[in-house]
This record gives sequence, C-alpha cells and structure tokens, in this order.
Amino acid sequence: MMSHSPLSRLVKLGLSALLVGVLGACASGSNAPRPADLGANPALLGIRTAWTGQVGKIDFPLSVHATATMVTLAGSDGVVTSMDARTGAVLWRNNVGAQIAAGIGSDGRYTAVVTRTNELVTMEGERELWRARLSSQVFTAPLVAGQRVFVLGADRVVSAFDALSGKKLWANQRPGEALVLRQAGVLVAVNNTLVVGLTGRLVGLNPLNGSVVWDAPIATPRGTNDIERLVDLVSGVSRAANVVCVRAFQAAVGCVNTDRGSVVWKHSASGAVGLHGDDQQVYGVEDDGRLIAWRLADGTQAWSSDRLRYRQLTAPLVLGRSVVLGDSTGLLHFMSRVDGTALARQSTDSSGLAATPAVAGTTLVAVSRNGSVFGFQPE
Repeated sequence: MMSHSPLSRLVKLGLSALLVGVLGACASGSNAPRPADLGANPALLGIRTAWTGQVGKIDFPLSVHATATMVTLAGSDGVVTSMDARTGAVLWRNNVGAQIAAGIGSDGRYTAVVTRTNELVTMEGERELWRARLSSQVFTAPLVAGQRVFVLGADRVVSAFDALSGKKLWANQRPGEALVLRQAGVLVAVNNTLVVGLTGRLVGLNPLNGSVVWDAPIATPRGTNDIERLVDLVSGVSRAANVVCVRAFQAAVGCVNTDRGSVVWKHSASGAVGLHGDDQQVYGVEDDGRLIAWRLADGTQAWSSDRLRYRQLTAPLVLGRSVVLGDSTGLLHFMSRVDGTALARQSTDSSGLAATPAVAGTTLVAVSRNGSVFGFQPE
C-alpha cells in the first residue's frame, strides 16, 4: 500500500537502502488519520470492466505508457508487457533480466526502462536493441522522443542517447541537494524543448545538445537540514498549449510558459504527487487528500473537495467530465471537474494503485501494486 508519510519517498545518494529503510520504519506507525467516509456509490457514470491482465508485483514508480491502441507497462521482476488497449490481449513481452527501477518510456516504436543495476535498456517491440550503463540510480521513466532516449538520473544528470544505436549524445549535470525523492520526477517534451525538473526548478533544455534554453524557479530550498531543503519536482504535469504546470514536493504548485521560460503563477502547496488539468483548470491533491482545482490563467483556487481526505491518493487524471484518482485501498474515484463532487467509484484490488490511471483510446487503465491490470470502458 502507499505510504502515508512523505519521508518514505526520500533517498540519499549512495546510502539509499539504509536511509529508505530507516525512514520507512518511521512512517509505519498506526496513528494515521481515519479516511473520510465515502457513503454510497453515486453511480452517475456507467463504467464496466472490459478486461483484466497481470504483469507481476510493482514496487517502483511505474509510469504507464498508453496510446490509442496499446498499453505498455512492467512488473518489478523485469518483464515488460505490451497489451491491446481494447481487449487486454498481450501483444509482446520481453524480460530484461533484472529488476526494474524506472519505466515505461516509449514513443510507440522504441521502449525504454532502467534496471536496479543502473542500466538503460532500450527495445524495439520485444527485441532488445542495446544497453547503457548509467552514473546513478534512476526513478523517472526514460523519455523516448525524436529518435532519442532521455534519462534523468538521481544525481541530476540528464543524458541523451541515440534510440537506435545507443550512442551517448550528451549529458548535462546540475548541482543538487543530498536528498532526492524515490519517485518519478519531471521529464517531458514540449514542442522542440526538453523540459526537466531539477531540484525546485523547471528547466528547458535543447534536446540536440543539452544546453539550457530557460530556467524557471518553482520552489527554493530552505531550512537547515537535508529534509527541509528538499524541493524536487514530481511526475505528473498539466499541459495546455505552451503552459506546463508542475508540483514541487511539499512546497508549491506553479505554471510556466515554455515559449518564454517565465513563471505564469505559483502558490504554496503541501502535496507530494503530480498534477493534471484541462484548458481551464489544474487539479491536484494535497497530502491530506484534499482535491483542489486552480484556474489555469492566474492560479486562483476554483474549488476544493474534502470528500477523499486521508485516502492516500494517486495523482489525478482528467477524463471527460471527471477527475479520476486511485487510492491505497484499490478504489478509483470519479470526481466532477466542476465542483469536486463524487460521480462514481470503481474497484480494482485491495493492494492499492501502483500508478496514476491512464487512458488508451476509450479505455481507462488502472494498475494495482499486485500487478493486476484493469481496463475500464463506458457502458
């Protein structure tokens, strides 16, 4: 199940196993607040389970790759699986031979993951193309775009490789704090810019050579110890045209104009998972489970909802008239984009959601920590 405490998400470079073990023990107490009572399922949306599948247990920060026809994901044991989005049928599988630390990255042709032995593995379908040794641990799924594979390391090194040959094209390193999050960071392509989260800053890089195009501050490290100074940006971004909105862990949410590299707005916020949005609003979850909608134009709070308090939620997904979130008990919650009221609920399994829900064509895909994959479609 998801840890309630953000401390279990931290890792110190070079001492990861020890630090995560200690902090995880600190988070295992039984004094967590009682989750909000959900009441009866309003069932205002018709949703059916179209198919189910299995990929094996998941204990890494999984990013599900979804296209209109295909879903690609992986279990911790190293098996990468591609499934038909409409039926759940397995299209191909490939065992990379080591436990997976980060993935999935794909452009539909090339697929990339990073193993716990710090190897970047790139495949074309089920055929492995090449491997490359990396300089540090990786928790963020590689980005595959423009015939390149981009990697964001825990040591703040951003690297680019040729997708076909594996040749290393460039690397960009920025100084950082001693602690990083043991969860995925920000690594996305926006038009012709590679947009990366580096500490508390959203940085635009030239994907051809790694040079810095712009640098926008979202949050600034503060405090006297490593934990207080941690301000990593977390995976799950909201994009509307050239505006990208992100969350700085336990510090802020903010939006950046990626044409100019300028901050549109930012506000203090205490969440630990990413954002999603539409052309009017940005949606996010605070640590206590409060769901908030901010206006995209100026960051004004449009509404907030306490209906999912303390349910240990995933990042949100905007889908139709809903904001969809998974929780640590395995429930999917469909909340209204208009005011945050509950529209429907759907069950997966009791192990909890392992990743933010994803959309593949007309199928909503949810993956549990036990590795069960659920394809939901409208009735």
